[in-house]
Amino acid sequence: MEKHEITEFEWERQGERFKFKTSQSSSEISLAGLTASAMAHPSHLSAPRAAPQPATLPQKSEEKTKPADAHPNRKQVLSPFVGTFYRAASPEAEPYVREGQGIKRGEVLCIVEAMKLMNEIEAEFPGKIVSVLAENGQAVEFGEPLFIVEP
Repeated sequence: MEKHEITEFEWERQGERFKFKTSQSSSEISLAGLTASAMAHPSHLSAPRAAPQPATLPQKSEEKTKPADAHPNRKQVLSPFVGTFYRAASPEAEPYVREGQGIKRGEVLCIVEAMKLMNEIEAEFPGKIVSVLAENGQAVEFGEPLFIVEP
């Protein structure tokens, strides 16, 4: 936060709330009604402000990274946002991709809803879907693996 001179970050979902503020003397973290304070480094206000970058949140489970680690030629498709994962455009629609399906670069793999915006996540490389790691409607975090792809 200091690097990009972000003074406040707030995120709320399903009754859970994460709020982080920085100031000259302290910072405050509030998660699901719990609050903790910690000392922060003073901000340097003379530098120009950069656009806020997404916060990196810890992964829920290291088990989700093991399938790609076991096969060095496999790649992970990571969530670029904190949001809700959807496999299809609507509940009645077919999923964009299924396990075992071949994909092309630029093909839509899923949707991650973030801040009421539906963001189509496209394949960055061609390959075959080995595994779908997230469940439809599941909350996902920034950097969380969504798919395992074999190029």
